[in-house]
Amino acid sequence: MQAILDAFRDTVRQATDTRTALRLRGGGSKDFYGQAPEGQVLDTRAYAGILDYDPAELVITARCGTPLAEIEAALAEKRQTLAFEPPHFALPGQASTATLGGAVAAGLSGPRRQSVGALRDFVLGAQLMDGRGEVMNFGGQVMKNVAGYDVSRLLAGSLGTLGLILEVSLKVLPAPFDDATLRFDLAQAEALQRLNQWGGQPLPLAASAWHAGVLNVRLAGASAAVRAACAKLGGTRVESAEAAALWQSLREQTHPFFAPAQAGRALWRLAVPTIAAPLELPGTQLIEWGGGQRWWLPEDGAHGTDAQTVRGVAQAVGGHATLFRNGDKSVGVFTPLSSPLVAIHRRLKETFDPAGIFNTQRMYPGL
Repeated sequence: MQAILDAFRDTVRQATDTRTALRLRGGGSKDFYGQAPEGQVLDTRAYAGILDYDPAELVITARCGTPLAEIEAALAEKRQTLAFEPPHFALPGQASTATLGGAVAAGLSGPRRQSVGALRDFVLGAQLMDGRGEVMNFGGQVMKNVAGYDVSRLLAGSLGTLGLILEVSLKVLPAPFDDATLRFDLAQAEALQRLNQWGGQPLPLAASAWHAGVLNVRLAGASAAVRAACAKLGGTRVESAEAAALWQSLREQTHPFFAPAQAGRALWRLAVPTIAAPLELPGTQLIEWGGGQRWWLPEDGAHGTDAQTVRGVAQAVGGHATLFRNGDKSVGVFTPLSSPLVAIHRRLKETFDPAGIFNTQRMYPGL
């Protein structure tokens, strides 16, 4: 592995010397996310392998090119899991190509983010190669080790713009002892009201999804708690195999709602307060995370005003909107930053990547 690391260093230093943009890339499963990738590809998949896994300490450490599927398989043997459910986004009929480094760089979480937190909340430490070819370590392998903790978490969702993530230590959790999915026929407003009511009660709520007049609620935890919650909430119990397929389809965006986006239509993700009322947007919506994540597919053929419309609607309720897939990326995939935040991002970029070679402009134009 040292030879691979040395090759990475040589590539980075040469790119810095010549001001050549590098496109850090693992399996490429998240290439659609963010601004259009630019630069010479630096493939990270050769730098792979689980370095340390201690089930008793609930921590796993692996290199950036390690397949996400390999990590999840190792955890499953010990009945443990990446509770934030990072999506693989495998192409239909193909095996997953997602890597650990790509998952952390993208910072995306699945349906259970509602109850357990986001990917960045599980990052304990990371090793990074900066634009000078130097290797830096941040954080550690236990929650109590806070030295550099914020820096390692900062890498989550950075889309590789700060440097080459070499290794990551993640907190893992035991798999739930039991789970159940309940289905309710509810209009959007009533579904949001119930989700907020239930969210304030001691219920084992793990995930939720509303679409087209149907609310699905996932319960997970101790068997007694799940049974009590089912009795209290009512609804229709969904058969186990069907429920598992539902949550997997939401995690991987193979649910029928996402079909137009897979075919090329723009898909927006709105992050809003869970208490926000139904959003008046032309098109179709799917709501997750107790009302906090709202996917929006604009009406077919709608162009031009999408960004202005959706960002205005999100801002009005205290949220923001991201152009998640497809669409006109010239409007900016992520909500434009205020001047003070632009200055902070620029200083971070200059600190870790002074020549500006890593994933140029992948997050924001000009950075």
